[in-house]
Amino acid sequence: MSLTYTAGSLVAARGREWVVLPESAPDMLVLRPLGGGEDDVAAVFPAFEEVRAAEFAAPSPADLGDQRAAGLLRTALRIGFRSGAGPFRSLASIAVEPRAYQLVPLLMALRQRTVRLLVSDDVGIGKTVEAGLIAKELLAQGEATRLAVLCSPALAEQWQGELREKFGIDAELVLASTVTRLERGLELGQSLFDKHPFTIISTDFIKSARHREDFVRHCPDLVVVDEAHTCVAADDAGQGAAASSSNQLRHELLRRISEDAERHLLLLTATPHSGKESAFRNLLGLVRPELATLDLDSPAGRARLAEHFVARKRADVRQYLTKEDGLADDSLAERTAFPSDRWTKDEPYKLTPAYRALLDDAIAYARDRVAAADEQGRREARIAWWSVIALLRSMVSSPAAAAQTLKTRSESATARTAREADLLGAPVAADSADTDRLEGMDVAPGAAESEEAGARLLELAERAAALTGPAEDAKLKALTRHLKNLIADGYHPIVFCRYIPTAEYLAEQLEGKLGKKTKIAAVTGTLSPQQRLARIEQLAAEAAAGEDGDPGLRRVLIATDCLSEGVNLQHHFDAVVHYDLAWNPTRHDQREGRVDRYGQKRDQVRVITMFGEDNGIDGKVLEVLFAKHRQIMKDLGISVSVPDETASGVTDAVVEWLLLHGRQGSQESLFDLDTHQESFDRIEREWSSAAEREKTSRSKYAQRAIHPEEVAREVTAVRAALGGAEEVHAFALEALRDLDAVVRDPHRGAGDFTAQVGGTPAGLRDALAATLGGRLVEEDRQIPFRTTPAIARGEAALVRTDPAVGALAAYVLDSALDANAPGPRPARRCGVVTTDAVTTLTTLLLVRYRFHLTLPSRTGERQIVAEDARLLAFEGMPARARWLDDAAAAALLSARAAASTHEQRVRNQITRTLDGLPELSAHLTEYGTRLAAELDASHRRVRRANEEIVRGLKVVPQEPADVLGVYVYLPQQPAAPVSPAPTVTGADA
Repeated sequence: MSLTYTAGSLVAARGREWVVLPESAPDMLVLRPLGGGEDDVAAVFPAFEEVRAAEFAAPSPADLGDQRAAGLLRTALRIGFRSGAGPFRSLASIAVEPRAYQLVPLLMALRQRTVRLLVSDDVGIGKTVEAGLIAKELLAQGEATRLAVLCSPALAEQWQGELREKFGIDAELVLASTVTRLERGLELGQSLFDKHPFTIISTDFIKSARHREDFVRHCPDLVVVDEAHTCVAADDAGQGAAASSSNQLRHELLRRISEDAERHLLLLTATPHSGKESAFRNLLGLVRPELATLDLDSPAGRARLAEHFVARKRADVRQYLTKEDGLADDSLAERTAFPSDRWTKDEPYKLTPAYRALLDDAIAYARDRVAAADEQGRREARIAWWSVIALLRSMVSSPAAAAQTLKTRSESATARTAREADLLGAPVAADSADTDRLEGMDVAPGAAESEEAGARLLELAERAAALTGPAEDAKLKALTRHLKNLIADGYHPIVFCRYIPTAEYLAEQLEGKLGKKTKIAAVTGTLSPQQRLARIEQLAAEAAAGEDGDPGLRRVLIATDCLSEGVNLQHHFDAVVHYDLAWNPTRHDQREGRVDRYGQKRDQVRVITMFGEDNGIDGKVLEVLFAKHRQIMKDLGISVSVPDETASGVTDAVVEWLLLHGRQGSQESLFDLDTHQESFDRIEREWSSAAEREKTSRSKYAQRAIHPEEVAREVTAVRAALGGAEEVHAFALEALRDLDAVVRDPHRGAGDFTAQVGGTPAGLRDALAATLGGRLVEEDRQIPFRTTPAIARGEAALVRTDPAVGALAAYVLDSALDANAPGPRPARRCGVVTTDAVTTLTTLLLVRYRFHLTLPSRTGERQIVAEDARLLAFEGMPARARWLDDAAAAALLSARAAASTHEQRVRNQITRTLDGLPELSAHLTEYGTRLAAELDASHRRVRRANEEIVRGLKVVPQEPADVLGVYVYLPQQPAAPVSPAPTVTGADA
């Protein structure tokens, strides 16, 4: 039995029309609904089900629309495309509209046979989206079949959500907490990395010997590594450091993964240097071994690196595709809404007399403890040192943290050697910039030498516990004042603390103190990563529930540093309060980066840093570390990580001085000491050197592999095929109104609007409920439609890939094609308009083309059926059509009725035009052939550096084309005869 239907042909089955896909066999047809996506594909067996050839029916002259019908149908059709014919196979099927600058890594990837990229864009630019674009495209093109994302466990669920919601990739979490369940479902000898093609894996979990070997043996052909800087160590890093040892294990894992030259590898990090050239070189060596030894001072070396490395800061992409980028004009200019600046202020507080007395006694105890330990040996001295730091840090954090620390055994007390004491004590007591091991670092560290705290410590603990509350805790009182001011100004702040007891104490003390309209929640390391996200969403939902009736409702989140990296909070919060001063400014950058990033609705994020001006610690750390850090930030426009050695050197000196001289020692005398001057000079040199290297690298390694003109060309092509934001905005506004939604449009078509859809047809309500939430639709609440793609839950983005916009477009398209659909039908397949926009009889056609694409890949050829929509226009009658150019055809969409048209004339004119459609078939075929040639050239242009892929590329049009819409425009006054116009191409739809 031979195959009856060729790929790309139309068939009718199961009461609808389908496109035959290349995977079909003689006894089984693989079909996709017209305009549907990969998720709608079905298999039909002709032996058991009726299948017949189908032709797309011409429009009916009895089903006429108004002047807007053509534009609505065209946009609905293009929004519904999930299988576009252009070189970017995935852009039509993802639920996010990428910024133009985010296409640069994708273009770089498509020019490599095996993708190896180090993406080092600044914090908040959107590296996750850039990685998702590349992953989705490689999977769609068949260049990759399986995917693994390596990240910290705290970020795993966020990665899972991003891939699922934005890119349609349903990945399994492989964590310490999930692996037992996953392994129970395996067959004998099966690896979970074979069973689950898409996985998100904890780097700390997978680096263990047993799991590492299994992963290396069954590693997917596409690997994405988040926070890649944590997977390398500088050659001169202290080998005894815990973070360095952990980095070495991760580095060994990635080295073995990268050894397979056929494996795609994406490394993501905002800090590729961290001030250490050797660490940067080691990172490059994972991308390509030869990159580690390149002469990066030579033009040839930098050009070679540019093929695999992209690093941009916000200033580089805030305004993109402008004349400053070398383009002829600003017609494609794109502004990305990053917050313009951070409003920062250091707010001091002074201890109450009782708290000062407690701190003085604690310092005296610490002095005695260190002095006694120094006489007992090196091990005892290091244990005492970390115990003292823990004591002092918790003491200036809160009375709750102090009381807990004073009663808890020191982490380092179990150490058998001085080196082990440092390994145990440093992670808990210090704030490392390099480590990503934030889990468990927010517990109260402990200051006691044994399980039973001594009488002196217990006495201090009792005194600390008695100082809770605003009467004796001046820091808490000051925080309450700052939060009230932020709330009064309309902000939703996050308060960052160092320790769990402090966060819980603040949540308890602040409850009811910030007004009835303020919701408060605490998130600490006592919760799992999943529970943290759930609590944040719950807080946001509670606040949002009252916003319709009470816009004054505010939310305050109290958090430890378990939220300082990776978790995106910009949709719910817009201010940061550093309640506890970190001992490394990089930690503050991480905290602030959670809200100061792309998608933040406020133009200015507020940051308040609280410090005790009389506790002997905060003031000195602020003046030395933070002043220098801020100056570098001001000079370079980017943050440079503070080397751990620098931060610890400063804080060690501060603590030593505090123990010797108490709280009253001046900063000047601290740095005048000969014993410290040499080390501070060295610290200054190291930090300045790191800043200079970062400054040099930002200019030396600026992204030059892809010129903005190349990006502009592809953006133009994508928008021509899929439509732009303005078109989608106008479509959503008009369609919702026509479908009886209650629309509130305060910006009159130029900004955000809201819609209540309770009065719309049931089919649309059901579709919107599935994407936005049933409760939102059932209760007929206002649904915000935002002009920015960065939205919160329950909102819709005015971009073609937003699920809610897709549901609206699908309903408009389906109702246009079904003349018997109940309720309002905004779009129709034909119409007649009398207008002053034309001077002679003019007809606009909306035509859908199908193409049979042969796309070679490393894994073999893929046969794909893709769709495209175009506008074509002609003057006169079909038998003597004079075809118009692109601009003239597109302009007809804006034509408006200048006079009413007699009903009989309308029917006569549309009937004559529809009867003449067969006369146009030759031109439609010729145009499809030219369009196929353009698409072929576009594919070759994007993949031009990959000769192997380009060599077997084919694009063949499937005949006949589908005429979806026919719209006749009559001149308002009879016009003089028009001389024949040359035949040119139709306008891109």
